Amino acid sequence: MAGLKPGAPTPESITVHGQSRVLEVVFSDGARFRLPFELMRVYSPSAEVMGHGHGQEVLQTGKREVILSALAPVGNYAVQPTFSDGHDSGIFSWDYLYELGARQAELWADYEARLAAAGVDRDASMAPKGVSKTKSKTTHGCGGH
Repeated sequence: MAGLKPGAPTPESITVHGQSRVLEVVFSDGARFRLPFELMRVYSPSAEVMGHGHGQEVLQTGKREVILSALAPVGNYAVQPTFSDGHDSGIFSWDYLYELGARQAELWADYEARLAAAGVDRDASMAPKGVSKTKSKTTHGCGGH
């Protein structure tokens, strides 16, 4: 995620389409991508989503209706979106935005496969941090009856 590869396409325009919930990016090589906010949120390059290494990714659910609340530039190489669910720690480099656009169909298929493997729906709500989604047995009083 470290900025730009030499000679890589750069954005010529970035447009937030709030009603259709997509970020439109037109690159210097003529590529034009319409990135759904949900895709961006699900594949945010933040540690909260990607973890700190392979296998530590956190499956995101309940993001279908997420909105892009703000979009701030980061130097000359990236943007940092703020989403309506409060997530704002992902920095999207030009390279990463291009990758999301170019691999959009593949990424959606991978996301759907991960949802199916986890046995959850994309609209399921996320458990708060530190809360397990499994039910625990509750005991009452000293005797546990």
